[in-house]
Amino acid sequence: MGKFSVFTWAIVVALGGFLFGFDTAVISGAERSIQLFWNLDVFQHGLTISIALIGTVIGSLLGSGPSDRFGRKNTLYFIALAFLLSALGTAMASSWPSFLAFRFLGGLGVGVSSVTAPIYISEISPADRRGRLVALFQFNVVLGILISYLSNYLISQTGESSWRWMLGVQAVPSVIFLVLIYTIPESPRWLILKKGAIDQARKVLQIINPLNVEEELAQIQKSAIVKGNSGGGTLEDAAAEKAAGHLFSSRYRKPVMLAVLFAFFNQVSGINAIIYYAPRIFEMAGLGAHSSLLSTVGIGSVNFIFTLLAINFIDRVGRKVLMKIGTVGLIASLLLVSFAFYTNNLSGFIIPLCLMLFIAFFAFSQGAVIWVFISEIFPNQVRAQGQTLGSSVHWVMATLIAFSFPYFAEKLGGGHTFLFFAAMMVLQLIFVWRMMPETKGRSLEQLEEGL
Repeated sequence: MGKFSVFTWAIVVALGGFLFGFDTAVISGAERSIQLFWNLDVFQHGLTISIALIGTVIGSLLGSGPSDRFGRKNTLYFIALAFLLSALGTAMASSWPSFLAFRFLGGLGVGVSSVTAPIYISEISPADRRGRLVALFQFNVVLGILISYLSNYLISQTGESSWRWMLGVQAVPSVIFLVLIYTIPESPRWLILKKGAIDQARKVLQIINPLNVEEELAQIQKSAIVKGNSGGGTLEDAAAEKAAGHLFSSRYRKPVMLAVLFAFFNQVSGINAIIYYAPRIFEMAGLGAHSSLLSTVGIGSVNFIFTLLAINFIDRVGRKVLMKIGTVGLIASLLLVSFAFYTNNLSGFIIPLCLMLFIAFFAFSQGAVIWVFISEIFPNQVRAQGQTLGSSVHWVMATLIAFSFPYFAEKLGGGHTFLFFAAMMVLQLIFVWRMMPETKGRSLEQLEEGL
């Protein structure tokens, strides 16, 4: 019963990841029609595409506030409402400014969900299944991307207003998500650390792990007791207690460094450049518009399949092993793409096949591991703040890559651009080999002591 309940709760919260992925990718099928509909110039068009990313950065920066203050569950309600209003608002927008406002709101939902959903799942998951349960969030992200590509393809044939239907169809999963949130409990760790609701937390823990309720309850309470709150009342005690709740105090230096570097390397792999600009890259490689569309759907399918594969391995072999295998594969595939551009060997499907290989290795490693790893390495006291930091670095870098890729691809060419991404992955391999700890099979409180 407990395993089934936890899995069900994780699936419900992971729907936030589905909406995350759908909202992020759905604009790719509508952007040309939107540009024509409002007769947008180059700057306006760029702002229309990137406004959701701006909202995502802001949402990720603000994510820890509502998650800590109002609870993980109440914050998930906000996320569902943001996606619902964004879908309906963009579909029915009567002016370009109102369209921007609703796309921005959807971006806020993406940003806050990238903080709150992984935290919630990590806090309700048993240690031996935490990896695959948190990875369900990323699985739903790539499922959302794939479904948005297929949805865009089908709806694009319905007429001039098809772009409104492309964006509006997201309201359906948003309503489902909003209703299902009611069925999940609040995070027991939030109940103990932020509300002191021991009895309420005990009831949730009895469902999660009925055999070790009191032991786990004691560990969580112990993690909440920091030096300085024992009643001594000295200035040193007070200073220590205050520092314990501050993310950038010296005691959290290691998890902060790990989160920042992991999120940084995740994006300088070039993943978002490929996701956002896949048709452009394929056209650079000499493919026609129809072939580019088919190749984009292929990328979404490969992403989905290998994320599913990673979920089945992440708790068996560990996060670090997946990262080692994936990083070696990323270096090889990026070097192959770079070499193809340098030698002007752009005929056929060489570039698409190499990029699908890249997507396969990315999905099997970084894509599946990032939200799991960052949600694990921070202590209970600052987990929401730490997830916000990692998510913010991720989205700031995603925005920079998305903005700069067209410029550098044009000025430097595909060879130099993809060689840069490959060099960054060599640095990531060193980071994984020498600095990244293994987190599989250990409770959050055990990881807190170790880090």
